[in-house]
Amino acid sequence: MSHLIRPSAGSDFTDLVHAIVASDLAEPLTRHLDASPLPSRDAIIDLVKKLRELLFPGYFGKQNLTSQTLEYYVGELLGEIRGRLLEQVLNAIRHQASRHGGERIDFEAQAEAIVGDFLDAVPRLRAILATDVQAAFDGDPAARDTDEVIFSYPGIFAITVHRIAHELNALHVPLVPRIMSEYAHALTGIDIHPGATIASHFFIDHGTGVVIGETTTIGPHVKIYQGVTLGALSTRGGQSLKGVKRHPTLKEGVTVYSGASILGGDTVIGQDAVISSNVFVTQSVPAHTRVTVKNPELQYRNRQPMEFKQDVQDDWMI
Repeated sequence: MSHLIRPSAGSDFTDLVHAIVASDLAEPLTRHLDASPLPSRDAIIDLVKKLRELLFPGYFGKQNLTSQTLEYYVGELLGEIRGRLLEQVLNAIRHQASRHGGERIDFEAQAEAIVGDFLDAVPRLRAILATDVQAAFDGDPAARDTDEVIFSYPGIFAITVHRIAHELNALHVPLVPRIMSEYAHALTGIDIHPGATIASHFFIDHGTGVVIGETTTIGPHVKIYQGVTLGALSTRGGQSLKGVKRHPTLKEGVTVYSGASILGGDTVIGQDAVISSNVFVTQSVPAHTRVTVKNPELQYRNRQPMEFKQDVQDDWMI
């Protein structure tokens, strides 16, 4: 028997519609009516895919590119990205102004300038992503080649999206960078705020459960593993902490193993320090230092072999 839910008939359904509309009109925090268009999440996700094609030509999107066709392909792709990005940035800054009462300016000119500055940064983004790919290959003996790293490593996908989002965040684009970072978070389990500053040769191994907070600063040649949190000591201050350095700084060559938590804006992990698994760090660590926790004592007790009844064995074998 089919259990389909059908709208209620007559006045009951009309009353329900009125109640839902009234609840929407009564709650400004979740209401978006009579306002300028928001950026489109679907369009931004599609932009991430197009930008990934631009950053790694020949890997994603059109295949079989040659040195002779690359310039035509990049020109065509760049034009498409520019138009789509301009629309989303324009919607974002218009909405920000209408939502928060910003100064009335020439939004089109502002969006044009932002998109121009962002696209000018693409060669720089490609160069730094090449160092991330190299770091992933050098740091993982299971990697057969850099093609495998680019195609399949979640850490490379997450840092690619982060570098795009961070650039837009630095240009003060609202909403769009966070939509990008949460898209990567949903796919990889790696949560990097677009405000985090990450230098070259960055490698996240495995990656699931990694959290990197907004004001984190990471130096070059840093490697972190799954389950690492670079977080704040407390966020009880809420919006009063906006703009305050709340997350740690990792200097060059730091390695942080799985499950470690490093918290606090005043916490600095010195050059080439190693933070072992499951360590909870809330104070600075000198350079060239290894931080570990004392291993708990393991206890082993003899257990007699379990005797299965015949009917239990039969059930297990079915």
